[in-house]
Amino acid sequence: MSKPPKIFILNGPNLGRLDLRDSSIYGTMNFAQLAEFIEAEATKVGLEVEVRQSDSEVELISWLHEAADAKFPVIFNPAAFTHYSYAIRDAAAMLTAPLIEVHLSNPLAREEFRHTSVISGVAHGTIAGFGPDSYRLALLAMKELL
Repeated sequence: MSKPPKIFILNGPNLGRLDLRDSSIYGTMNFAQLAEFIEAEATKVGLEVEVRQSDSEVELISWLHEAADAKFPVIFNPAAFTHYSYAIRDAAAMLTAPLIEVHLSNPLAREEFRHTSVISGVAHGTIAGFGPDSYRLALLAMKELL
């Protein structure tokens, strides 16, 4: 049986500072704990992941290009870029492997400006509102897609 491809777990702006954000929305984990949680859950389902976070739109686009070139699947929390970054959307649209959009919170239960995702239209699916379990559920879904 062949080894599944590496999955990029990409995270956008301010997720590196989870411990400083509103815990009623984002939970109590810091980003290092979230990354450890994701890696542990990936191991449980037999997936190899590389967890990355950046506040830079340019860096996120570069990572999406890297994933597209390597045909890596992506689980992506674009954070605030979800709502307006057409450049990130265009980079995500270049992926040929599956893309799953994730969010810790449920954007539709928050401010109106968060109700629009420019990423969802190029993703295989979106999982949101389950805190860190959004990533666990995305890993399970990705395993099925692969």
